[in-house]
Amino acid sequence: MAQRQGTWGAITELAREHQVSRPFIYDLLATFKAQCHSLFFPPEPVASPSDDALEARLLTYRFEGRCSIAAISALMKRDGLSFSAQGSVSEWLTRIGQALPDTLPNENEAVPLVVFANDEVYAKARPILITVEPISSAILRIELADNRTADQWCAHYQGLLANGFKPVQMTSDAGGGIVAANAATFPDIPWQLDTFHSVAHRLGDWDRRLKKRIERAIKHAADREDKLASAKSDTVINKRLMHCFAADHDVRKATQLHENFRYLYREIIQQLNTFDTAGRLREQSQAKSTIDTALELMEALGYQAMNKGILSVRKALPHCLSYFETAKGAVQQCEKLTDNHDALAALYLAWQWNKAIIKSKQTERKHHAIEQRNFYLEWARFVIGDEKQATQLQEAVDRKLDQIIQASSMVECINSLLRPYLNNSRNQLTQEFLNTFMFYHNHRRYRAGKRKGKTPIEILTGEAQEEDWVVLLQKALRKGESLLAA
Repeated sequence: MAQRQGTWGAITELAREHQVSRPFIYDLLATFKAQCHSLFFPPEPVASPSDDALEARLLTYRFEGRCSIAAISALMKRDGLSFSAQGSVSEWLTRIGQALPDTLPNENEAVPLVVFANDEVYAKARPILITVEPISSAILRIELADNRTADQWCAHYQGLLANGFKPVQMTSDAGGGIVAANAATFPDIPWQLDTFHSVAHRLGDWDRRLKKRIERAIKHAADREDKLASAKSDTVINKRLMHCFAADHDVRKATQLHENFRYLYREIIQQLNTFDTAGRLREQSQAKSTIDTALELMEALGYQAMNKGILSVRKALPHCLSYFETAKGAVQQCEKLTDNHDALAALYLAWQWNKAIIKSKQTERKHHAIEQRNFYLEWARFVIGDEKQATQLQEAVDRKLDQIIQASSMVECINSLLRPYLNNSRNQLTQEFLNTFMFYHNHRRYRAGKRKGKTPIEILTGEAQEEDWVVLLQKALRKGESLLAA
């Protein structure tokens, strides 16, 4: 066969010689060519992934891919991996979570003094108690609890204290359990009530309601006009004309109410800003006095349905402004960095507008805040005269001002990170999963934002994290297993 290859008529000659058909010869030739490589060059056996590699892949699917257990099982089966059954995947993840603590390790009390931002997240009817250090965003403790009573929160705080964490400030919403636990466990620690939920959100909700009231009044006035157009007799025309006048009066009244309320609402929000328009630190007493006056004027608008909400804001106000004391200390630290007060004022306002960028939900407001921040940054560079020095001073000032905590919104950010896992597991969460999630979040590297390139644990401790979170997690598991074996 090899001697006849390339010879014209070789297939016909072979078919005659062996008394078979030409297609049969072609089929044999195709089979030989297909199997030739595997016969003479057999593939090297592929090594199965080690247990460590399987574990790393499983963790990556679960947390970076946000895959459900069913999805992880399907992906592992597609790759022909062992331990790919849903029960095996679930058992493996549970074993990992059991080896991890529900409180961030604080060896030798390396990070003793921190801010506690506390809040509750819900998986179905069960609360998840979370304490976050808001500057670094590190989760200090995460606990799947049976309830959110004061006793439960006190036990939560005791777990933090036992691990060497001590608060310099507390921040949370006005939940009854948290407030009572704060008073019982940390009576002398300053408590910052969540400014957003206690003031901005409540008054902003009334701003939206008053807008809808105007829309309803306008729609009603238009309906009155349509009915007037269809009237025939003078009696009906006069009657419907009076209805139109009344509807127009309601529109003007609703519009005036909203305009007056909105003016006062904006003034209150302005007073919550740490710095005034000239970059000067606001006085806490002056801010409180102005807000009190604005709330009195709101009550004087005579819209009784709104007064209950205003009363709740008034009661919360004394606990909403304690961040001004922290701001005073932060500004004193900034003044030690330079004697250029014009540059500091510009950087204070740039920092404040940058916070507005983060909080803005509407595109127009966000773009306006970006323009203002960039303007004050450019002004600071112009005043300093050296771009490198201006950048260094800006970074130093931002670090000092980031100590000012007005709300427990960082816990809301953790909630948004946790929510996809709650959704794909149908809220069927375990403490073991929360333990692993806390480790992942604390050691994962941010890809965007002001913390870009850093991990929460790096920011909290000030020590560089050289290895990936998966590697660190596996080292922690192996260390725990060796201790158990010993």
